[in-house]
Amino acid sequence: MAHDSRSRHRVSPNSNEEDIPATGAAPRPAAAPPGTGPVPPPAPADLDPESWSALLAPRLAQFAGVARQEHVTRAAHRLAVPQSTLSRAMVRLEHDLGVALFARHGRTLSLTPAGRTFLGSVERALAEVERAAESVRADTDPATGKIAFGFLHTLGSETVPGLLRAFRADHPRIRFQLVQNYGEAMIERMRAGGLDLCLTSPVPDAPDLVTRRLDEQRLRLVVPDDHRLATRKRVRLAEAATELFVTLEPGYGLRRITDALCAEAGFTPRIAFEGEEAETLRGLVAAGLGVALLPPPPVPRPGVAELTVTAPRAVREIGVAWLKDRPDTPPVTAFRRFLLSRRGQLIPR
Repeated sequence: MAHDSRSRHRVSPNSNEEDIPATGAAPRPAAAPPGTGPVPPPAPADLDPESWSALLAPRLAQFAGVARQEHVTRAAHRLAVPQSTLSRAMVRLEHDLGVALFARHGRTLSLTPAGRTFLGSVERALAEVERAAESVRADTDPATGKIAFGFLHTLGSETVPGLLRAFRADHPRIRFQLVQNYGEAMIERMRAGGLDLCLTSPVPDAPDLVTRRLDEQRLRLVVPDDHRLATRKRVRLAEAATELFVTLEPGYGLRRITDALCAEAGFTPRIAFEGEEAETLRGLVAAGLGVALLPPPPVPRPGVAELTVTAPRAVREIGVAWLKDRPDTPPVTAFRRFLLSRRGQLIPR
């Protein structure tokens, strides 16, 4: 194979992933209420005073309540607020907007054209607040919540499906957003709030993370089936010192482990190809383009021989990581406890 360490090719499949700015205007002088006639009310609807909209957006919710009732006293009763408080809130809202939203007719009110336009937008906004609040509450529900879980590509075909099946035996309605990527990318995504926890290797060491070692996985020297070492069952890594290697790209945990094991064996690997996915590398080995240190495949791959490395000890540690100071939801806490209970049993033997 006429390649040297400078002849590198990149094999880069995409990583897999499963699962209005507000502008404020300065208050303007209030406009004089136009003398408009009564406006037909929208379809009757009650506003629950304990709804998320009433809690998170009280003035808009109060406006919607008055607009629906066309009567401050009735709206105050339904919203469970004093009538005087509600009246002042509406006056202040009109003042802040600089627009008359209501035409007053004694004890009753009707919407102005501006008020009717405003009501349509307010009701859409309140409905969105309602949906958003219910969504985040649903995600934290102990029985039906959601977990954003990241893991390495090499754990995706066998290890993670087995874990999820075992966990959901006791938590059948918990939902998962699954993200496959390399370790450093998952850690950064977790710091940005996109993951709750992840399985990675090597086990990271950072002050903002909590990590636990769960298991270890043996790595094998994978060679073409017509290679000089292919008939062997075991091999010392130093015996591959003159070979071309196919590896994952720099930044991947398995690449750092490969470089470290080769250094321990007394050589620096000559890299012919760099990729992002272990099974692609195994295919390159089968094509006779180099050798590789890889975890076992989910199913045997034709065209290669997989040799046990006797020296140095060729393993990678698998661990779980999460952010130290981020509060967990009940589903995440339950899944983390489940993962920790699988110490020493994570990787199928």
